[in-house]
Parts: sequence; C-alpha cells; structure tokens
Amino acid sequence: MAAQRNLSERTKLVLLFLWLPWESAARQIRYSVPEELEKGSFVGNISKDLGIEPRELVERGVRIVSRGRSQLFSLNPRSGSLVTAGRIDREELCAQSAPCLLSFNILVEDRVKLFGIEIEVTDVNDNAPKFQAETLDVKINENVAAGMRFPLPEAIDPDVGVNSLQSYQLSPNKHFSLVVQSGANGIKYPELVLEHTLDREEEAIHHLVLVASDGGNPPRSGTVLITVTVFDTNDNAPIFTSPEYRVNIPENLPLGTQLLKVTATDKDEGANGEVTYSFRKLLDTQLLKFQLDKNTGEIKISENLDYEEMGFYKIEIQAEDGGAYLATAKVLITVEDVNDNSPEVTITSLFSPVAEDSPAGTVIALLNVHDLDSGQNGEVTCSISGNLPFKLEKSIDSYYRLVTQRALDREQVSSYNITVTATDGGNPPLSSKVHFTLQVADINDNPPTFSQVSYFTYIPENNPRGASIFSVTALDPDSKENAQIVYSLAEDTIEGAPLSSYISINSDTGILYALCSFDYEQFRELRVQVTARDSGKPPLSSNVTLTLFVLDQNDNSPEILYPTPPTDGSTGVELAPRSAELGYLVTKVVAVDRDSGQNAWLSYRLLKASEPGLFSVGLHTGEVRTARALLERDALKQSLVVAVQDHGQPPLSATVTLTVAVADSIPDVLADLGTLEPPQDSEASSLTLYLVVAVAAVSCVFLAFVIVLLALKLRRWHKSHALQSSRDGLGGAPASHYVGVDGVRAFLQTYSHEVSLTADSRKSHLIFPQPNYADTLISQESCEKKDPLSLLDDSKCPVEDAPLVPVSADSTFSLYSYGTNASLPRKTALSPTVKIQDLERTRASNGKELRAEAAPRPPPAGTVYAESGDLLVKDRIDREQICKGRRRCELELEAVLENPLNIFHVVVEIEDVNDHAPQFPKDEINLEISESVNPGMRTILESAKDPDIGVNSLSKYQLSPNEYFSLLVKDNPDGSKYPELELQKTLDRETESTHHLVLTAVDGGDPPRSGTAQLRIRVVDANDNPPVFSQDVYRVRLREDVSPGTSVLRLRATDQDEGINAEFTYSFLGVANKAQHVFSLDSITGDIVTQQPLDFEEAETYTIDVEVKDRGSLSSQYFGGFPFWDGCGPLQNKGSRFRGKRRSHVQFKWRQSI
Repeated sequence: MAAQRNLSERTKLVLLFLWLPWESAARQIRYSVPEELEKGSFVGNISKDLGIEPRELVERGVRIVSRGRSQLFSLNPRSGSLVTAGRIDREELCAQSAPCLLSFNILVEDRVKLFGIEIEVTDVNDNAPKFQAETLDVKINENVAAGMRFPLPEAIDPDVGVNSLQSYQLSPNKHFSLVVQSGANGIKYPELVLEHTLDREEEAIHHLVLVASDGGNPPRSGTVLITVTVFDTNDNAPIFTSPEYRVNIPENLPLGTQLLKVTATDKDEGANGEVTYSFRKLLDTQLLKFQLDKNTGEIKISENLDYEEMGFYKIEIQAEDGGAYLATAKVLITVEDVNDNSPEVTITSLFSPVAEDSPAGTVIALLNVHDLDSGQNGEVTCSISGNLPFKLEKSIDSYYRLVTQRALDREQVSSYNITVTATDGGNPPLSSKVHFTLQVADINDNPPTFSQVSYFTYIPENNPRGASIFSVTALDPDSKENAQIVYSLAEDTIEGAPLSSYISINSDTGILYALCSFDYEQFRELRVQVTARDSGKPPLSSNVTLTLFVLDQNDNSPEILYPTPPTDGSTGVELAPRSAELGYLVTKVVAVDRDSGQNAWLSYRLLKASEPGLFSVGLHTGEVRTARALLERDALKQSLVVAVQDHGQPPLSATVTLTVAVADSIPDVLADLGTLEPPQDSEASSLTLYLVVAVAAVSCVFLAFVIVLLALKLRRWHKSHALQSSRDGLGGAPASHYVGVDGVRAFLQTYSHEVSLTADSRKSHLIFPQPNYADTLISQESCEKKDPLSLLDDSKCPVEDAPLVPVSADSTFSLYSYGTNASLPRKTALSPTVKIQDLERTRASNGKELRAEAAPRPPPAGTVYAESGDLLVKDRIDREQICKGRRRCELELEAVLENPLNIFHVVVEIEDVNDHAPQFPKDEINLEISESVNPGMRTILESAKDPDIGVNSLSKYQLSPNEYFSLLVKDNPDGSKYPELELQKTLDRETESTHHLVLTAVDGGDPPRSGTAQLRIRVVDANDNPPVFSQDVYRVRLREDVSPGTSVLRLRATDQDEGINAEFTYSFLGVANKAQHVFSLDSITGDIVTQQPLDFEEAETYTIDVEVKDRGSLSSQYFGGFPFWDGCGPLQNKGSRFRGKRRSHVQFKWRQSI
C-alpha cells in the first residue's frame, strides 16, 4: 500500500511539473541533530525557515518528499517544527562516513515549491570499541628473535571522530609490548612486539589482555583476551636420567629377557620431544646379542650370552629427538659366570702301548684339564673310574699325569678302557669324561702250553704215505711274535731208522704226517716227543709225548695149510667108501690168517661141487662130511671147491679144490686118478685184466695233477724268496722248519692233498720304519685342522698307531719366549730367545724324544725345522684374528720331551703391523639438524674402527673445509677417540638445504692409512618464514546485480618453509558482521565468493582485512576495500592504501544496475 501511495504521489508530482509553471528554485535548508534521539525530538523550526506560520503548514500542503528510504523525520503541524520520526542510528545510516548527511525535500503544494533539507546526524559515543572475537589465540615459536612483530586484529568502533577508537593498551608483562600503527585512512592497527626471547619450557602459555578505548566522554572500551601459545622448537637436547647404567646379569638368561630400561627426557614437546634410542659404537658381533627398543629404551637379550666369550659389555646408547639433538649414555653390562661349561679334558700325550713289565710309577698319559668357567666353577678335579692299576698325579698348572700303580699283566688284561672324569666345583657340579684305550705291550713271559699232558692217537696200518696222523695244539697267552709257535719232533730212532723217516710235523699247524705206510704186523705202537717253541727273544718251549697206536687192517687173505696144494699142479685125492653113511668125515680143510681179531676169524663154505648135496663143509671147523649116503649112481670122482673167508672189511678169502674118490677098493681109485685135470676159470682171468688197466689209468691222471701243482708252488716260492730272505733271523732258522725231501716224497706217493708247509709260510708283513717326530712341534689337533703355525710338511703328522716311548715320573718345565711379526709369510723363521735346537742337543744327549703339544688356547702355531732348530710359521698370521683387541698378543706352545718327561713352555708374541685402515661402520652418515639450532651445538658422530693397536691404531679425524661446521675429537675412557661435529654458523634451509662433507679417519702407521665416510647433513625446516601475499592491495569492481556464488577474486600467498610449516590457511580479520554475511572466504584456496545479493544503495564499498597463517603460527595480514562502481564515472578509491607487508587492501565498488 505504501508503494502504491508513493507511486500516486510521484504521479501527481510529475503532473504538477507538467502543467504548472516553475515558480522558484529550491532552497537548501540545513539542520544538525545528534543520533540516538527519542522519537519526536526537535530537529529544526521548519515553519520559521520556510516563512510560513505553523498553522499554515497543513493548509498549504507542506509535506516531506523522499525517495527509497523510510521516513526518519516528520513535521509537527502544531509547532511547525521538524521532529524525529523514530530513533536515528548514525552508524546504521552512514556507517563510518563523516559527515553523515541525510537529504530530503519539503514540498509546498500550493506554490508548488520544493525546499531541500539536509540534516547532519552528529555522532554520539554510543558504541564501545569491539573486537571481532572475545578471545584471540596467537601462536609463536620459541625461537623467534626479540623484536618480531605480530599483527593483532583491530577493534571496530562504529562511532566517528573523537568517539571512535583512539588507543590500545596491553596488560603489563615482561615478554611483550604493544605498538599501534595508523593507516592512511586513520585506522589504528595494533601489533604485538616480542621484547624478550620466549622459552616454552619455562612458560608455555602467556595470557594477555588487549584494551581498545575510544575518545568519548565518558570513554568506552573493549577488551580481547589474548592467549599466546609458545610453539616448541628443538632447543633442548635429550638428557638421560643417568650418564651411566650398570647391570649385572647371569650368562644363562633366556632370550628376550629385559636387562634394563634407559630413559632420556626432552623438555621439548611434540616431535621435538619424542626421543628414539639407538646403539652407538657397538661391534657387529655385540649388536646381534642385544636388542634395543627404539621407542621405550628397553634393552633385551637377542642372543645367548657366554661369560667365557665375553664377560663385560660396554655399550653406548644414543638418544635422539626429532630435531637431531643427541645425547649419549653408557651401559655397562657385567656378565656373571654360571656353571654352564663342563670341564674339558685334553690328552696331551698318550704312551700306548705300555710294556707289561713296566715298573710302578710309569707315566702312561699327560692330561690337560680346562674349564671355561671362572672362580670355583672353574676349579677342576680329575679321577679315574674302576679298579684299575693306575692313579692320577697332579702336575704343574692344569696338567695331570696318569701313572701305573702296580705291575701289569697283558695275559690277564691286554687293554684298558680308561675313563678320566673331570668335575668342576660348581653347584651343581658339571663333569665331562674322556675315554681312551691303553694297550699293554707283550713281553715273552709265557711258554707255549699243550692242552694235555700226553696225547694218544691211532692209525690204521697200510696208511697212505703223507697222510695226516694227528694234530697237536699248544697255546701261548703272549701276543704277536711271542705267541707264534713253531712245532718240531725230538730226534729218535725206530728199529734202527730215524724217526723223521716215519713221521713229520708241520711247524706252523702242529699236524703230524705219516711218511711211510705202517704195518701192524711189523710194530704196533710208536712213541714220539713233540716240542712247541715260541718266536720270542729268548724263545720259550715245552714238550709233550704222543703215543701212536697202529690198528690192524684186513690186509692178509686166509692161508690154507691143509690140504697143501701139490707143487706139480696136481690135486690131492681124498677117499670115501661107497658104504659111507651120512656124516661120514671125508677130510678137513685147515687154514690160518696173519691178521688179528675179527680180521682173523675164518669161516668155511662149499663153493662148488660136482655133485651138489653130496658133501657138506663145517662152517667153523672146515670138516668135509657126506651129506647123505653114497649111492651106486654117484660118480667115482667128486670135485669139491672149498672157500675160506675171514671177517675183515672187506672180507678176504682163499679157495682149495678137493678131489674125492668114491670107491670101495684102491685099484679102482688109481685107475680113475689119471683122468682128473684142474678146471679152467676163464671168467676170473678176464676180471683181473680189467682191474690192471683201470689202476694204470688212474695213476697216470694223478701223476699229471701232482706235476702241475708242484709247478705252481715252486713259482710262488720263487716270488716270495726275496722277501723271506730279508727277514731278521730267517737265515738262522732251523732246518726242521721246512718239509724235507721225505715229506715231499710222501706227498707225491699219496692221494692225500694235505701239504706240510714251512714255519715261515704264514702271511708276510712289510714293516716300514716309522718317521722320527723328535723335531716336530705339533699337536694332534694341528694334524686335523689348519692353524696359523704348522708343519713344513704335512706328511710329518704322526700315525695314530705309532708307539710312544713311556716316560718316567720325573718331569721338568721351562719357559721360552719368541717374538714375531703378524704378517710374516709362510715358512718364515722366527727369532727365538732360546733356539729350539738347544732342546735338540738336550734330546740327543739324553736320548729323549722331542715333540710339541699346544696349550688349550690358542691352537698350536709352529713347527721346528729339523736342520736348524728354528721355529717357523706355517701360514700368514693375523694378529687381529687371533687376539682380537687385546694389547698383548701371545701364543703359548708346549714342547714335550719324552722319556723322561720334560715340558717346555714356549711363548710367541705377535707384534702388530699397520695392515688395516680405519673403517667407518657405514660409508655414508646421514644427519638431520634443525635450522633453528644455535651455533655451538655439537653432534656425536660414529667412530671409525681400526683393528690395529698402538701407534698403528686410529690417531685423528679430519673434516673437509666448510663454513658451517668444525670437528672436535674427544677421548673415551678406554683411550679410543670419537669425533664431534660442532655448528659454527646458523643454518638456513631456504639458502642451502643439504650439506655434503667428508669425514676422514687417519691412523698413525708409517705410511699412514685412512678411511672416509660421506657426511650428509639435511637441514630440517623451522618455521622462520611467514606467508607472503602475491600483492599488497587487491582491488575489485563488481556490479550490484551479480548473483550469489560469484567468485570475486582468489588470494595468493606463498611460504618459503616446507612441509607442515608451509601449509597455511586464509581467514577474514576485523570484518564487520554485515560483510561476513555478504562474502565468504575459502580457508584453503583463498577464493572470495559472494553469499548474498549486493545493493549499491546500502553500501558502495567494502574494506576487508584478510589474514593468512601457516601451521607454525606465523601469519601475514592484508587489508583493503571493495569499492562498488555505479558505472557513471571513474572508480574512486575510498579505501586506504597498503600499509607494510602484513595487510592487503581489498576494495569492492558496485556498479548500479538500472
């Protein structure tokens, strides 16, 4: 409705302008009125100034004419005064424009006359200065130098003139002061000035109060609570709670056990206060044994500890904060010995075999005992188990001698399995055992012994010549040659012939052979004496009697005595009368047998008869009787064949032919005798021929076989003749050791294949002389493994079975010392204080055997050259490998002279040469140092290692020339040196971010050796550069009809820092609430965008302060204004120009849209 009314009024006004003439020009009337007056307050007497009475105002149509703005004033028709229509707020109408003029027209309608009214609204102190926020957070690095200024947001006072903001005041404090700067537009900007360097560790937060006061009466003020947070910089090095940590631990702790916890504190905070731990100056071998938690500082065991390997560890722990500040502390770890090592028993010398007739007290073995533990745990006692004829005697140092306690008897015990037990003194005690076998050497103290007092044997007669008769066996409890028995027969004669023509004996086996065929009928028994003799020196022997009984064989056929066969070939005739009755005795056959026993038992039988059944023969009597009565038809001549047979095996027989004449008278008998002839047996003659041919063939085959066999035997004998002739005592062997010609003849004449060989026909042994080890400085270990010092010729290592000469109980010990260079080549002669050849002379004069054994540690290291007696090195000697870091490097050897036992201690000192250059653990050392670190800061560098000692060890460090750093060399308590890097000049990462240096370690050798490490120092950024805008003032012109979301401009700022220190954000600073609603600022990109429609009539210009702040609390502030352009003329800059480099003037001017 108001709009319609205004429109109608404007229409009327236009019509008046068209139809009425213009009376007079408008006059300007000015009034002045303070703001904040109540409604109806008097402004001016308008009736008086118009020359119109108050009562005429209504009559003449006097009224206020204004456009586009609510009526702030009204006419009082009663008084004719111009009064306020409501509360007037100058700040709302004119903001901070001075003067604040409100213009409108008064129309006198009856005269159609306009009067211009201009009212100046004067300011009253109705607004107190006000900060945008009640609290303000300011972040400042503690390393910021004094004099640094930090812009603060200004307070806003809408009042103008003397009522506007006049001054700032800061609450008293010792670190900060306040400086107020005035801009070209008269705006005062407060800046916080750092008067004294901050220390976050003393006071991390400062609370300040900033008061802004105006000039009103009474004055008004506004306050803001400023909280200054001191940002930490790495200005404090870590500090250990103790410079030295000590801990004692047993060596048997399990893996993963925590030993101790080191703690270092850093007064800084955040990354600068985060401490990490690491090992420093720790050998690689030690580095594997301990594990350090880099965050907590806990030290744990990562490998098993061994007191015997190392009983004390000195470790340096390095604590490093996030800014490369370092601190070191020592950790001293003492490893306590526990009884975890069993004693070690080493057989230095073993004299095996030992003669069984050795007297009591003879040294059998020299033992060395060693226990790696210490104290009571390393005290070792030795004992032998079992009821043995030995005892242990303590010698010098850790040596024991094993000696005989009583006489030995090899025949009872030929070897002893000896167990030596070494027990330490720990709790519980540990023990170890060494087993070795002692062989007892035989002496010829036992003669051969037959198993029986006498022997009896039987042999059948007609035995083949060369046949084995009997075997005698004698036993000798001795061994080897002392137990080698030679058998022989005592010389004797039998029936005038030597015994050797009847019997021979194998000298090795004791088998007796028959050299002839015995005849029971000739003699029936044979008594011989067998001798068994061993091969010892002197030889021992024993005798035994052997009785040989000849057994009868059935070798004689029965011999017929009657009837006696006639010499003329005729047969005898027996008469039998025809009247003979049954059982009539016709005749009797009588026979005998020369054999005896069963072989001589005879039986008779009728083998053949011309008239069967007529006669019978008595089985045992041989009587021929009639089996029936004779008949007439029986022939006159009866022919009978009677067989006589013995009972031998096989049985032998004989036959006789009887002719019986059957007649009653003798003339009849005689008439018939002339016609009797002996019968022919053709079958018997053929069988005899076959037997003769068969025997001849077999004899020929056997003869050929024997000839071939003899040829082979003679060939073997010829090959071994040379070896047999070289043996000791072979030429003096008795002839009875060989088979004589009779033995060979007996062998050839028999079908038996048993051969009698000589006493020396056993397997031959080639005896090679053992090498002489008298000049050898060597141990059993040195023949098994390579050592720095050894034999010139590896072939001189003794054979295990080589006999050792037993030693007496007396032994002496001496010490010899040598010096040698650590880098001598192989076979270089040492320079002995006392020549080994002196020992050689002693050995030669006393008949002693010289050899060497090594002390338990280190291993044997040399050899004695037999020709000169010099001690030579075998291979290249490395002192660092043998003795590690020990100052004095010595090798201990022991020369043993045997029989009697003398032990000489030999000490070889290895001298150092400069064969190692210093070497750093790493080729490149990387350090990080903050650019905020002050000069004089020191950083400990890793030390170089030089295994050499003395003058050849590490002597100095050198640093490549540069303007920022210098090098200091410090000494450790143990005499070693370590370098420290000292900062000489402040670093600037923006100028040079990385420094490359060369650290050189030089030893003192001649010529000197050196090692280098590349030192790479990275300068860590500190927040020492604030962000900087790309330009000082930003000016922008906008049309008022731009839509919301339109991009106004993008602010650009850069920061020379890096990382988080170069990350910044944008924000409005000291912007009126109205401008905050109109514009928005992206804190990341810096884009300013419109949020609401713009109105040129409400505000023509916006001045906005923008602050850019990095993450490290440094900020830059820029101020400016946005003048709005109406498009009718050139841009008029009503804002202030740029002041310094901390604010930017940004102006917007609208262009009015018609």
